[in-house]
Amino acid sequence: MEALSNSNSVKELISTTKGMKTTDGDGVSMVRLIGSAELNMLDPFLLLDAFSSDEPNDYIGGFPSHPHRGFETVTYLLDGKMRHKDNAGNEGLIEAGGVQWMTAGKGIVHSEMPEQENGLLSGFQLWVNLPAENKMVEPQYQEFSAAEVPVEHWENGTEIRVITGKTQQGTKGPVNNTYVSPLFMDVALKAGKAFQQEIDVEDNTLIYVIDGEVSIGNEKQTLSAKNIGILEQGDEIKVTSKTDQARFLVISAKPLNEPVARGGPFVMNTEDQVRQAFSDYRSNRF
Repeated sequence: MEALSNSNSVKELISTTKGMKTTDGDGVSMVRLIGSAELNMLDPFLLLDAFSSDEPNDYIGGFPSHPHRGFETVTYLLDGKMRHKDNAGNEGLIEAGGVQWMTAGKGIVHSEMPEQENGLLSGFQLWVNLPAENKMVEPQYQEFSAAEVPVEHWENGTEIRVITGKTQQGTKGPVNNTYVSPLFMDVALKAGKAFQQEIDVEDNTLIYVIDGEVSIGNEKQTLSAKNIGILEQGDEIKVTSKTDQARFLVISAKPLNEPVARGGPFVMNTEDQVRQAFSDYRSNRF
């Protein structure tokens, strides 16, 4: 990869958190990285949960049928399987390395239930807000297996799995999203190697370290495994591995800068809209 222009402003690390342990669904244990009292949101990202356990009692209850309106859910699995069903008759199985990007839009009722595979389940769920003008679009799914998620390989051993957005070399993720033009990548680095990516200067950007330890930006501030780092404004990401192996997520998108009204599984722009969502759900209008 060629070096980026020195005129670019590198995003530096401005805050970190380990998130907060919690449970959701039918007692599924997880760490809430975004969507807690510690980090309420990172516009347009409303929630980010990390789950990982080889103890089935931590997750086997899954997420029985529940509604959503006004945003998108992204499920990215590292290990295990998750079966999805909804009230429109759709059904699918997300497996390790696969992703489901669901646009709930005007309303959907679905379930996400783990299917055991050697007792291990790990992955992430991200909630992405929808612009006000798109909150009531028709629900839709974009679901891709591990084989359908492209992996860019560099000569120095770097691997970049691209879920949505595009790398410097032109590798494009399969998820098509024009609402907030997100970037979502899973990057693996060898010791001392650096990942660089040009990005929209207005984007809000986070790094989550899955394994190992990395340094961020030119100031080389350290971000360790199981920590999320929030980056400042800038038009370039620079992440360097400080361990033999490092793996991390890069998630970035333009903020919507719109009012947010939350009510459990509904995210709208006003409290009246949230109340209407509850009324529509109770009246089986989803």
